[in-house]
Amino acid sequence: MNKVELDPDSSPAAKFGSDLRSAREARGWTQEELAHAIGYSPTHVSAVETGRRPPTARLARELDKAFGFENFFVRKSRDLKSSTILEGFPEYVAHESRAVELRLFDLGIVPGLLQTMDYARAIAAGAARRGSITEDQAEERVTYLARRQANLRRESPPLIHAVLDESCIRRPVGGETTMAAQLDELAAFARMPNTVLQVAPFAMGEERAFDLPVNILTLPDRSLMSYAESAHQGHLERDSGAVPPMLTAYYQLQALALSQAESVALISQLREELP
Repeated sequence: MNKVELDPDSSPAAKFGSDLRSAREARGWTQEELAHAIGYSPTHVSAVETGRRPPTARLARELDKAFGFENFFVRKSRDLKSSTILEGFPEYVAHESRAVELRLFDLGIVPGLLQTMDYARAIAAGAARRGSITEDQAEERVTYLARRQANLRRESPPLIHAVLDESCIRRPVGGETTMAAQLDELAAFARMPNTVLQVAPFAMGEERAFDLPVNILTLPDRSLMSYAESAHQGHLERDSGAVPPMLTAYYQLQALALSQAESVALISQLREELP
């Protein structure tokens, strides 16, 4: 069986999974043996070990009982809950890193994969100043984003479609210098051979297909997966019957959005207004 390599620093769920794998291998147990000991399926154990499924409090208790630990995994699961990474997102990112095509829509702020680090730090710092997150959690967000961006700079990068609501490029973030650099980054993104960048103008009004950020992935086997989130919850959808309507809505959004040339022209116009 091929062992899935895991970067424990890529997400809180990945760190938990790495610790679980280390504990299991130190005992000489297979995933099947551990699963039997804790009353879960081997598939469930594998998903937790690879960071594709977050651990529940019950699972953490059963793990401590099986290994004879003093609340080791219980504490780890509590640390994971205190993370600002929304539930479902680490699993999405695991699939994102191997997707062959990404379709992104965002409003209010530039999508994370297209953000400069200064722009990302400004967003995270703003949340910390409001008391929504701690400074450590702000740094966690930025580090996590940098790892996501690095995963997409692979030898065979995916095709990335990005539709930005006009609010993304008009909302000032981090001051004029940071915003100018971000607009430059968007223009550079549009010039890449594997990207399509469009702006959904305010004039679209009620014809805009989505009111929340949406990500749609095409995986190597051509299956589809979507991820959408609100301020407090993320939702990963793998149902083959539920994702195609979202893809259709995305196509409708692209059809009504500005062309890439028009979008870059608007971005350049806004850039000229900055130093």
